[in-house]
Amino acid sequence: MSVPVPSWRLRAAFARRLSDMYGREVPAYTTLLEVSAEVNDEVIRRGGDAGRLGGIERVTAERHGAIRVGTGLEMRQAAQIFAALGMEPVGFYDLREAAASSVPVVSTAFRPVGADDVERSPFRVFTSLLTSADRRFFDAGLQGRLEAFLGRRRLFPPELLDLAVRAERDGGLDATSAERFLTLATASFELSREPVDRAWYAELEKVSAVAADIGGVDRTHVNHLTPRVLDIDELYRRMADRGIAMIDRIQGPPRWDGPDVLLRQTSFRALAEQRRFRESDGTVTTGALRVRFGEVEARGIALTRAGRALYDELAGESAERWAARFPDSERRLAAEGMAYFRYEPAAGPPPGGGPPPRDLAGLLDGGWLRARPIVYEDFLPRSAAGIFQSNLTDEGVRDASLSGVHYDRRWLSGVLERPVHDPFALYAAQQETSLRDACARLSLPFPEFPDFPVIPEDRKDAS
Repeated sequence: MSVPVPSWRLRAAFARRLSDMYGREVPAYTTLLEVSAEVNDEVIRRGGDAGRLGGIERVTAERHGAIRVGTGLEMRQAAQIFAALGMEPVGFYDLREAAASSVPVVSTAFRPVGADDVERSPFRVFTSLLTSADRRFFDAGLQGRLEAFLGRRRLFPPELLDLAVRAERDGGLDATSAERFLTLATASFELSREPVDRAWYAELEKVSAVAADIGGVDRTHVNHLTPRVLDIDELYRRMADRGIAMIDRIQGPPRWDGPDVLLRQTSFRALAEQRRFRESDGTVTTGALRVRFGEVEARGIALTRAGRALYDELAGESAERWAARFPDSERRLAAEGMAYFRYEPAAGPPPGGGPPPRDLAGLLDGGWLRARPIVYEDFLPRSAAGIFQSNLTDEGVRDASLSGVHYDRRWLSGVLERPVHDPFALYAAQQETSLRDACARLSLPFPEFPDFPVIPEDRKDAS
């Protein structure tokens, strides 16, 4: 059954509408888009292989949004809306452990999972869930009042959820229903104009500004919307030159002369936005909140578990130490099993003749195969937490003497009532499919890969 507006077109249209809406709400975001476009155009004009990690059309359209919700029901309903857009939950991120400040959330990213689907519309939404049962942040009394408040609100109208179910079932919607879905979905992520209960918000803010942003207001909203840039260091300089206050550093791997890997992110600082407040005597006043910021990202090559283990080991080390230990070429990343690639037959017969080697490095060096990097489509908990933390005005409170509640990818799958994908498995499947196809076309045996070190299960979920 075909539909006039398939899920990927719904996703592309929703990303555009969300970007337009956020630009109206946060004018500095429009500046960020302008500078990103300037930098990307200049990188492309310089030549080289700037499109190796995605063509300019993809990079220009690429966005990731971020929202925060308060309950399992809200998270499940958000998942249903994103499923209508062909976006599935990928990865589990525990930001409680990744930040020194109080960030009581666990998260996943909703995104398309097929390589072709990503290329058609590369849109992701990093979605965080408040951990109200964690005693390190919320005592029993505050937890009860917080969950009662959250239980009274409704983030998504029933009509939107009904349309989302239909879109997921049918792979899209008819034109009239698609327009209605997009209108309702965009409105659901607008900043609320309802007054904020000042005393309640302030009580939560003492624990965590993130908790207040989730549980101190009557609805969710876009926390940030992130374009992709091909030279994030140059963008950082230009934003500062325009008088935009940036956070102190670029999060993620250091700048170096080797291949771009994983994800580098930065942002402008959270802005003071005018909001209305309801005071304890019932009057409504005007004030400001600083919770939303402008993030930008540069994406690199997806790392295997072995590559990710080395990255985690080197995180925080100097650029010199990174350069001394991290593979300094795509060939080494591929041959050492440190990153994921798509493989294809090399053009023309390999020089020298003779039988093909059995190992991947030999097939690459011998001219039998070519490797193109697979773009990292996911997130880094330390980087996400670092940006959250850099935009907080207060570190909040966490009682380290108490034990935290355990959450993991399996638990989140139960909350969502749908599987949460392991990102490593998605990349590995893309790599293996391409390699088997390339070898079959060349009548070659499937090559031997380097041994990948085993990462314990408790570290897999944190990745």
